[in-house]
Amino acid sequence: MTTSTGLAAGGLTSAEAARRLRRDGPNALPAGRGPHPGTLLLKQFVHVFALLLWVAAALAWVAGMPELSIAIALVVVLNGGFAFAQEYRADRAAQRLRDLMPARATVRRDGKPVVVDAAELVVGDEVLLTGGDRVSADARVVAVAALAVDESMLTGESVPVRPADGDAVRAGTYVSEGEATVVVTATGGRTQLAGIATLTREAHPPKSPLALRLHRVVTVVGAIAVVVGVAFYGVALLIGLDATEGFLFAVGVTVALVPEGLLPTVTLSLARAAQAMARRNALVRRLDAVETLGATTFICTDKTGTLTRNEMSAVAVWTPAGEVAVTGQGYEPAGEVTGAPDALTAVRTLAVSALRCTPTAHADHRDGRWLPVGDPMEVALHVLAARAGVEAAVGGGLRHPFDPRRRRSSVVDGDGVHVMGAPDSVLPLCGPEPGAVDAVADLGERGLRVIAIAWRPGAGDTPEVAERDLRLLGLVALQDPPRDDVADAVRRCRTAGIKLAMITGDHPATARAIAAQVGLLGPDRLVVEGADLPADDAALGGLLDRDGVVVARVTPEDKLRIARALQHRGHVVAMTGDGVNDGPALRAADIGVAMGASGTDVAREAADLVLLDDHFGTIVAAVELGRATFANIRRFLTYHLTDNVAELTPFALWALSGGSFPLALSVLQVLALDIGTDLLPALALGAEPPSRRTMDGPARTGGLIDRSVLRRAFGVLGPAEALVSMAAFAIVLHVGDWDLDDPVLLATASGTAFTAIVLGQLANAFACRSATHPVTTWRGNRLLLGAIAFEVVVLFLFLYLPPLPHLLGGNPPSALGWALAAATIPVVLLVDAGEKSMRRRSK
Repeated sequence: MTTSTGLAAGGLTSAEAARRLRRDGPNALPAGRGPHPGTLLLKQFVHVFALLLWVAAALAWVAGMPELSIAIALVVVLNGGFAFAQEYRADRAAQRLRDLMPARATVRRDGKPVVVDAAELVVGDEVLLTGGDRVSADARVVAVAALAVDESMLTGESVPVRPADGDAVRAGTYVSEGEATVVVTATGGRTQLAGIATLTREAHPPKSPLALRLHRVVTVVGAIAVVVGVAFYGVALLIGLDATEGFLFAVGVTVALVPEGLLPTVTLSLARAAQAMARRNALVRRLDAVETLGATTFICTDKTGTLTRNEMSAVAVWTPAGEVAVTGQGYEPAGEVTGAPDALTAVRTLAVSALRCTPTAHADHRDGRWLPVGDPMEVALHVLAARAGVEAAVGGGLRHPFDPRRRRSSVVDGDGVHVMGAPDSVLPLCGPEPGAVDAVADLGERGLRVIAIAWRPGAGDTPEVAERDLRLLGLVALQDPPRDDVADAVRRCRTAGIKLAMITGDHPATARAIAAQVGLLGPDRLVVEGADLPADDAALGGLLDRDGVVVARVTPEDKLRIARALQHRGHVVAMTGDGVNDGPALRAADIGVAMGASGTDVAREAADLVLLDDHFGTIVAAVELGRATFANIRRFLTYHLTDNVAELTPFALWALSGGSFPLALSVLQVLALDIGTDLLPALALGAEPPSRRTMDGPARTGGLIDRSVLRRAFGVLGPAEALVSMAAFAIVLHVGDWDLDDPVLLATASGTAFTAIVLGQLANAFACRSATHPVTTWRGNRLLLGAIAFEVVVLFLFLYLPPLPHLLGGNPPSALGWALAAATIPVVLLVDAGEKSMRRRSK
């Protein structure tokens, strides 16, 4: 162990440590003051749509419809409670950072080692670290022996660092190997980890595209309902109704036009899509993230563990006798080394020295998979030896541990001196070896991590004596290989018009090589380091708003700025990550995507989507389902709006005729259509599977209700339903000599119009399955078939089950009425087919 001359003798005294603890406070991350749970809960009941439904419930109560009022209030409460549960869980991301601080730490107090609560550490404490410990506070190394620290959760760098005497170590990181004595330099809220906690807490997720679109839809529909209600109140007064009757009638019309079923339909559609994503290993933590995924226009992906396996593997070995190739999966010893016989012999000799230099590393088979024990790079060398047929020997001899300044380690035993390290550190100590320098350059350009291994006979009791006059045995090229499905997923993103960027803390050369291997690297091959990013956010967005850019050596602040800069340019940004350092960016992005298998709890809590299998390809599958969900929401909106046209037409005819044309539907019949017969088919349309063209072209980022939806609902399907239902109503009255004083005739005609709309909606459900293809099959969505069957059953209950017909005001149709109502089905299907055919011909 090397020790600096500044190492204090015995550490702090207990009295001094207590004084500093009172002065600086405990070594704990600041809790932060997030929104109170009560505030979060209240927010779910006062947004625009909830307020609209509260008003509708109040009006229904005033109009003498308490059952409807209670049902609407229940819808608001259930949806609000569910949304509260989702948001409350998401807001715990910063709190999970506190769990990264270890509960206990070994310090030197009063001249002897003692174990204390990590919260009691103070600046100046000497902390004793060994392999497997988590670092408790920011500190400076004062004594070190073969120390290796895994900082990937803070930096994104996949290779453990080797701090030397005087270097810093950070709170929250792991000691993967060796020992050290460190002096604490910062605790609690002054650590780098606390800075990331603050960023995570302050990074508020933006409003989802779905929330913004629904807000617009509800605002417009609510305004229309109020305007129509006021207009009908005026008409009621003009035709002679008294003020009270006119007010109740107008209230009924307004309540009927409020889309009570829209919120539960959207919520249940998103929940079903979330279940489908979970079956494909994508766990959605926030329901509206389902639709946001479909709107994604830019994916910023991490490298390690996302595009790659997060498994260090030897892929090639160069020796003076020739180069060999290495095959195999991860840390599993099974594999193959192929090359010329002389080169294979040289590799086995190299493997012996590599094993001597890494005596403690090995691969262990646990839970059905091979896992590394020790430094992943050293474990990869052990796996290489196993694949070359070399058995690990028992460690021994004099070891000179890896030193970050020498950048190599060595072992002296009975076979000689074995040296391993960076090529620029080892090669100058070796005799000339033709081709070695060129091999290092070639392997480095391929983005591979290169390790040089050398040997000489003899001994040496110090590194300066042992590590000289060496013979180069060879160069080992290591790589964290790409996942098998990534290249195909990248191609699918390009087909879908989604831009990609790699955002990583790794070395630029390594990042460029992986990006090129999986096809992510863009045509301009732009690779930029975090330190070189423009300070101006607008310039940053302009630099990165292209496909295939690679940003290496990024900090948490860089990732956060990148997400916001791209959002300011109009992108819907998905950001992937697995480390603590990714938390702020995951929270701020439109979609935060965390790795479920290899990621940290902080990343998972900050994310909207967790990949249970860590496969980048799962993101693409989730995007496809998100796009299908957006299309499905438009399907059932078209379905709902078509029904609204048919429902509103009787009131419009009644008003335009000054009350001389009888009202074909009652307000309760309209509500029965909205809540009783239409809800399940709408939900079934929300479960329509993705089409083969879902990922062709850019995402649809327009409104939920656009010109196409309005044309089909108000110009084609709705008028067809309204025309047939009103014609059926008028014909039944005509056959009965238009005797408006006969209540049975009016009820029978009204029941006929009601039945016509229900049967028209049956055909409309199938017409809404596609905006371009006419109905050619009833198959493909079994839920829709079940919903239609339920709709027919409910129709018969409304018509024949006492006291429902009397309550609603519609008797069962006559034989003629059934025939007229049934005509709605072919009319709707024919009109739908004609409109779609005309649009295809016009393109």
